[in-house]
Amino acid sequence: MKLSKSIEELIEALRCLPGVGPKSAQRMTLHLLERDRGGAANLAEALQSALDRVGRCAACRNFTELEFCELCADPRRDQGLLCVVEAPADVMALEQSASFQGVYYVLMGHLSPIDGVGPEEIGLDKLEARFRTEDIHEVILATNPTVEGEATAFYVAQRAESAGIKVTRIAHGVPLGGELEYLDASTLAHALTGRTAVSGGES
Repeated sequence: MKLSKSIEELIEALRCLPGVGPKSAQRMTLHLLERDRGGAANLAEALQSALDRVGRCAACRNFTELEFCELCADPRRDQGLLCVVEAPADVMALEQSASFQGVYYVLMGHLSPIDGVGPEEIGLDKLEARFRTEDIHEVILATNPTVEGEATAFYVAQRAESAGIKVTRIAHGVPLGGELEYLDASTLAHALTGRTAVSGGES
């Protein structure tokens, strides 16, 4: 069946979303046109508004409509405790834990020379400048436990340590309630590497 050009273009546009293949994109397109044109109009308006208004924080590079995002501008946050993450979604996850009261630096990616992604492409030059000009007492590395994430963390750690800043790495290990036999080798390796001392107390 030959579809109209506008329908084909919408199907192809929806395929830019993660996890959306040709069939899913086609199903979404037909649903919006057939059953929810109002929802489609709202979606188009909200998407255009976000594209027009949302930029990056001048300090942490996270998404915001302001010059400085709400977290960086919050005087209650510890400005000297800097957590380095790969993506805005990581900030959202850490904030939901309600266990961190510092500020963030969002790389918007990780080092990947094979893909042409170097330090400047993910803002590491600006991060190094912050190491030299701001009173940062600790950098927490919270990049993903992948080859690229580890390489990025190593790069940041070297620069932070050369500036005399304490560097720590979040633990990656066995989740609460998890069983060892179902964990992958990488997770177990991180769990062993990040092991801590346990006191048995006195009997």
